[in-house]
Formats: sequence, structure tokens, C-alpha cells
Amino acid sequence: MAVTLDQTIAQKQHTLLSRIFASQTFWVVIAVILACLFLSFATDAFATQKNLYNITRNITFVAIIALGMTFVIITGGIDLSVGSVLCLCSMVLAVTMHAGYSIEVGIAVSIATALIIGAFNGILIAYLGFPPFVVTLGMLSIARSLAMVASNNTVVFQFGPDHDKLLALGGGAWVFGIANPVLYMILLALITGFTLRWTKFGRHIFAIGGNEHAATLTGVPVRQIKVAVYMISALAAGIAGIIQTGWLGAVTTNLGTGMELQVIAATVIGGANLAGGVGTAFGAIVGAALIEVIRNSLGLLGINAFWQGVFIGGAILLAVLFDRIRNFRRND
Repeated sequence: MAVTLDQTIAQKQHTLLSRIFASQTFWVVIAVILACLFLSFATDAFATQKNLYNITRNITFVAIIALGMTFVIITGGIDLSVGSVLCLCSMVLAVTMHAGYSIEVGIAVSIATALIIGAFNGILIAYLGFPPFVVTLGMLSIARSLAMVASNNTVVFQFGPDHDKLLALGGGAWVFGIANPVLYMILLALITGFTLRWTKFGRHIFAIGGNEHAATLTGVPVRQIKVAVYMISALAAGIAGIIQTGWLGAVTTNLGTGMELQVIAATVIGGANLAGGVGTAFGAIVGAALIEVIRNSLGLLGINAFWQGVFIGGAILLAVLFDRIRNFRRND
């Protein structure tokens, strides 16, 4: 039986709508919008310019690291070291600039530190077969200790001759009053989205997460790509550390503590599957946005901040439940 053009178009539109409604990221976006609308009416402080400015800026640090974590999770891995890597890279930057070096040298040394850590994690995992959980858990402790050694466990708040440049880099708003960290997040999200969607490297990452053995048989350089994704994850943490140093104007050795849990939560809530093969840059941003809206709302509604973990943990469980239900429907 012949199929008309109108029927074909209608079928494609139906398929597109079905995919949208089946997308976890779509429902997280709806949740963020509804939460923002509710808070706008429930409290006078939420929809103020100052509060929205703080929310968008606070989202960026988790979101930037979540973009790097997305690469790792798509391959079926995990990186628990990102919070400590952020701290170490921040401290390396601060100590280097405090010693009198320029901001360019400080950033270069900080980025190099992140890449070395990522390569170390990736080599142990890809070439020596160590479990990602064990390797990155060990690096969580190592990187935090190295940050303490680098600073002698002191606060660094003087950044040498380029002190003001660093503060402007992380705390300024150079374009239309938009906080610089937000601009960095948008740029990195576009790069991540393009890489995952349109490049050979991105296709290989999804292939590894979907079926690593099949990817190996089809000629995908699995080991090299695994090393690369852990380097990307550490690099994202390093970049976030540089930006956050400029925003805070000081670095302590407890910076980034527990951040790995928020990052993984943002990635999973945004639609990434811990089993591998699924994840998007937009999902990472949306997941980070939901977490920050939850955190912000607790204070505005007068709820004890200790409940934050309960709400975020509940959001993770709902995200996993949504994914399970979706898989059951596909199997049926």
C-alpha cells in the first residue's frame, strides 16, 4: 500500500514528539521551569536580579565539570576525583601566581596538572584494567593531599602581580552583564555537544559505552579513547577550578569537597546512564540547574540546608527510575 507524503510527514512528527516526551532531559527541563515558577510566587527573593545572577553563576561550576563527566559516563566509567582535582588545580594556580608568575603561566601549569592526573587515571583504567571506581577514589585522596602539600594547608588569597586579572577572569561580567563563568559554560557546552554529536571521536565514545567488545572488534581505539575521556574529565575540573579561584578570590584545601557527588548527580539527573552509552551536554547543564534551584530554594523557603542531600538523592532515584521504566517499555 502506497504511503502519501502527508502520512510520512505525520509519522515523522509523531516520532519526534514521542522521542521528546520519552526524553528524561525534557522532563527535567519541565521540573526546573515549574520549580522556578513556584518559587517566584512562593517567595519574593527568588525572581530578583541578584538571586538569578547568583543561581546562574553557581550552576556553572558543577555544570562545567559535569560536561567532562558526561564523556566518562557515556563510556561506562566514573570519575570520583573531580572535586579533589578542582582543588589541586586551583591551589597550583594560586601558589604559582603567589610566587610572582604571570596568570598565563599559572593557568598553563594548572591545566598541565589536570591533564597529567587525567592521563594517569586513564592509563591505569584502560591499559592496566583497574576499576574506574577504585582508581578515581584513590586519586580523590591523592589530589587532595597534594593540594595540602602545595600550600602547606594554608589559605592562599594573594595572587601576585596579576591578582586583579584573575579576579576579573572569574568574577567579572564582560558581555551584557552576564557573569563570565556563565559564558565559559555556554562555550564549553557547545564544544561538548558538537564533539559528541558530530565528530568521529564522539561516535567512538558512544560505541564504547554501548558495547565495548563490539567497538574493539570494529577497530575503535578503545584504550586511547578511554585515556582521552579521563583527561577531558580532569581538564573540565581544572578549568572549573581556575574560574572558581577567580570568583572566590581565595583557595582553601577544602575547596570542591563533595563536589564529585553533585557532578555525578547532575549528569545522571540530566539523562546520562551510568551503564554507559547515553548522555548529552544539554542534559548535564539541565541537571546542574535543577540541583542549584533545589539548593537555592531551601534557603528561601526556610528549610534546613541539611535536607539538601535528601532532595538531590531523591532526584537521582527518580531519574534512575525513569530510565528503568523507559527501558521496560522498549523491551515490551
